[in-house]
Amino acid sequence: MQHCFSRRDLLIAGGVGVGVVALAACGGGADVPELTGVGSGDVVVPLSEVPVGGAYEVSIDGRRVVVSRPARERVVAFTARCTHQGCTVRASEEGLVCPCHGSVFDLTDGSAVHGPATEPLGTVGVAVRGTDVVLT
Repeated sequence: MQHCFSRRDLLIAGGVGVGVVALAACGGGADVPELTGVGSGDVVVPLSEVPVGGAYEVSIDGRRVVVSRPARERVVAFTARCTHQGCTVRASEEGLVCPCHGSVFDLTDGSAVHGPATEPLGTVGVAVRGTDVVLT
């Protein structure tokens, strides 16, 4: 399974610059798990793979999704498509960042916290079921 980094890991790694590079490796290209033919109730990722205060990237039927864990027993998920011009956002210390024009989205609710994007990321229904994150 893919390992992503918590906020604390990023700070320890030496700051935002190093953290962005580390998380790009976590969520880039072929390293992102691809799930196909999944539906409501199907497992997206084991909960243990999503760090508290961090995020996990996955592709579900060709759509990039970011699963975030704002609290120990709470998960949320968003489409990783920037609402400004459609670039793929990536998890970083700042939140979910668009590499194309610098928009930043909140990890807990997907809201745009720094433009040029003004609309929130689309939500993807997920929940904790036992030790897994599942689609709802």
